[in-house]
Amino acid sequence: MLEVQHLSVNYRQTSVLEDIHLVVHPGELVGLIGPNGAGKSTLIQSILGLVPAHQGQVLLDGQPLRRCQHRIAYVPQRSHIDWDYPITAWNVVMMAQTRAAGWFRRPNRDARRTVWAALERVEMLELRHRQIRELSGGQQQRVFLARALAQQADFFFLDEPFTGIDKKTEAVMLRTFTELQAQNKALLVCSHEWGDALRRYDRLLLLNRTLLADDVPDTVMTLENMQRAYSQTPSANGIDRLSEFLVC
Repeated sequence: MLEVQHLSVNYRQTSVLEDIHLVVHPGELVGLIGPNGAGKSTLIQSILGLVPAHQGQVLLDGQPLRRCQHRIAYVPQRSHIDWDYPITAWNVVMMAQTRAAGWFRRPNRDARRTVWAALERVEMLELRHRQIRELSGGQQQRVFLARALAQQADFFFLDEPFTGIDKKTEAVMLRTFTELQAQNKALLVCSHEWGDALRRYDRLLLLNRTLLADDVPDTVMTLENMQRAYSQTPSANGIDRLSEFLVC
């Protein structure tokens, strides 16, 4: 079980996240939603220790998360990755095994098998020797999902994985999520999705600096919660998106 206790983050003396408490259980697919600038990416990064917290702690099965980093896999936003870096899809995924074994050790047969299986699982094996910059956005996303799979983690954090991808990649990712859940893995997905797509999640976390709602999708996506998320005066865009959800 992953537990976030009273997590707060400040940036230049401005509060970005306030007193966040949440729990993610093994086998859950949890969606993290909220308006732009709500702190969704910051929350994921602070849980992972990539952004310093002002207060609070993150526990994994009762232990500080920093002691259990090998059990965590992270797929960042595509906009945070240098796609011009000269590296093949195979070597991107192999980085997961290299990190575990040590940077100066040659990958062994088991490591190569793990990378092969991860690429095959996301249907990118045939393009394993392709430079990452030569791949489409969806293919790039599948490679980074394969890298997370190759870590053989228990908890997966994905920041906007469905942004700018094709239908095939979406289908591959959803199938992989279902497989991971069946293996009792947990997934926390930062999402900008709306409409019926939100019903794919077991639970939704609605965030705007604080955690406004934490429940099943139909309970979270109400007009009252949307008004709270959009500071009591939701934008027309926010209302339109809520309407999309309600009519699905």
